[in-house]
Formats: sequence, structure tokens, C-alpha cells
Amino acid sequence: MTTSPEPPAIAERELCGLVNGLAQQIAGHVRERAVSLGLTPAQATALREMTGPMTMRELAERMSCEPSNATFIVDKLEKRGLIERRAHPTDRRAKQLVLTTEGHALRERLLELLVQDSPLARLTIRQQRALQNLLEQAIVRS
Repeated sequence: MTTSPEPPAIAERELCGLVNGLAQQIAGHVRERAVSLGLTPAQATALREMTGPMTMRELAERMSCEPSNATFIVDKLEKRGLIERRAHPTDRRAKQLVLTTEGHALRERLLELLVQDSPLARLTIRQQRALQNLLEQAIVRS
């Protein structure tokens, strides 16, 4: 005889399903917007995360990927003239990634497209902030 899951287990399963569903919707939204700009979803994510000059390691952390994967993506963006590698101002061993003028312009266009019809746009700003706070509490950062 099997016992049914305890209510907390059911709630967690349902919540995980909702978070996963939202993540899939967001990924699909990013993919559609990226393709419309001639980017891959990973390239769009890299541009979205380029809020200023940063190292490859910092970009990889923001993208939740390995630095080698970020390097591959940055190589492609660099070939398109969207990102430049420059000497790091304080670390001789590191390079700093910087958006070019064209990269800034494309990033701004991407950001405009990402907010249009976003799955999160169904929520009010207050609801988005509440969801953000709850997710930050749930995510364990090392």
C-alpha cells in the first residue's frame, strides 16, 4: 500500500512545476526576441547581462554557465563587432569585455523587445518585486 505524499511535498511539486513553466515561457520569449535580431538565445542573454565592463568570469556567472561557454559566445559577438576585449585596468592577467557602440545600440533594442509581451508583464510592478523577493529568499547563493 502506497501512501500519498504529504501536503508540503505536493505544494513543493506544484511550485516547482510553476517555476519551471515560467522559466520555459521566459526562455521561449527570449528565443523569439533573439532570433528577430539575428542572435542566438545565448548571445541575447550575454548582451542582456552586459550592464557594463566585466570579465569573462563575471559574465559567465551572470549567464549561469561555464567561462568556456561564455568565451564561445563572446567570440561570436566579437566577430559581429558587438563586444571588444580590452586590457583590464587593474588585473594584468584579465581582459575586460566592453560593448561597442553597435553593441550598446543592439542591447538597447534587445531590452526594449524583451519587455514587450514578457510573461512577467502580466504582473504588476508590485507583484514582480514581491516575486523577486520570494525567489531571492528561496535561492541559496554560495
